[in-house]
Amino acid sequence: AHRRTRRHRPTGILLIEEALATKRHTIVVYARSPNKLPAHLHKHPDLTISQGTLEDTESLDAALTGAHAVLSALGPAFGNPSGTPIARGYGVVLASMRRKGVKRLIALGTTSIKDEKDRWSVVYSGFVAAVAIGAHSAYQDIVAVGEVIRACDDIEWTIVRVPVLKNETNREVRVGYTLARLGFAAFVLQELEKGEWIRCAPLITSA
Repeated sequence: AHRRTRRHRPTGILLIEEALATKRHTIVVYARSPNKLPAHLHKHPDLTISQGTLEDTESLDAALTGAHAVLSALGPAFGNPSGTPIARGYGVVLASMRRKGVKRLIALGTTSIKDEKDRWSVVYSGFVAAVAIGAHSAYQDIVAVGEVIRACDDIEWTIVRVPVLKNETNREVRVGYTLARLGFAAFVLQELEKGEWIRCAPLITSA
């Protein structure tokens, strides 16, 4: 059977692995289908897996009990259902965070979420226009994600906006038009430690 290399693993899995590699965090993974997680994660002593959906508030509350932060690589994709399900899911997560006293959220975003500090770029404008036309439901959902999170004055949120994600083993983050998935994971953990972008939406890229 074909085994995925670390380079080709999904962004969320890389984020979990990077967090565990620091040896500074104990992690609760909240997953709809825990059986889809790699076998080595099920055996890790610093990781607990909790099964549930974004509609299951009881399971979500249980998973967040005692947590200090929520790190999320959740986002829409091509073929995303209409009705902004991801944004509605974030609304449920944020409500659970309030109930459990969790103040920190670091979430994945894209260039479709605009920021007042952005400079105009023909390349990024082309990216956004292509998504808005070719994957309109996904575009609406991620824009709504930004709106839902930014409306939370009581949460210390950071939206880590990314362009095109690539399967590369590169943790460096700088100006460009693509980003290694591993770079996203590394930046999220750095932001968790330093808190330099609270209530901001940095756009990160790698060479």
